[in-house]
Amino acid sequence: MTDPQSLIHRWLHDCVLALELCPFAAPVLRDQSLRIAVCEATEPERQLQYFLGELDRLQASDEADISTTLLAFANGPEVFVDFLDLVEQAQLLLEQAQLKGLVQLAHFHPHYQFANEPEGDPSHYTNRSPLPVIHLLRESMMSRAIEAYPDPEAIPGRNMARLRELGIEAIETRWRAIVED
Repeated sequence: MTDPQSLIHRWLHDCVLALELCPFAAPVLRDQSLRIAVCEATEPERQLQYFLGELDRLQASDEADISTTLLAFANGPEVFVDFLDLVEQAQLLLEQAQLKGLVQLAHFHPHYQFANEPEGDPSHYTNRSPLPVIHLLRESMMSRAIEAYPDPEAIPGRNMARLRELGIEAIETRWRAIVED
């Protein structure tokens, strides 16, 4: 089985970059300031402790060293709604640490499902990752990136349209190549 960090790297290169899903990903991969952390814990309490440790590490580091962190959970939660509960708890911890406005969270999951889209819609793959992932983003960095990018509000709709045009069969073929050894 592929180790979690390699799996996340493969997803970033073969899906996120190859399909141009995030125009901000290439620079942090190029300058190697992206941190990929892997939490092996299975219990939500320990996963949240690991999250807090990564939040501290991000805040204590210089942006040139760690610009952003992808925190992958190697042992679930496998059920998407359980993961959403974990993300909600992580968001509460972020707010309790008074870091709202400094760090924002994004999330990805192997079974990501947009609430208003049909179950088999290719658009779900814009937020699917091979493992559950919480992305810790520095708001100042995101603000600079968004200011320099024309029409950032169009990114989600453009991504959904791109994946629908590509089609579910092509996306699932690409996905299997990423997640299967």
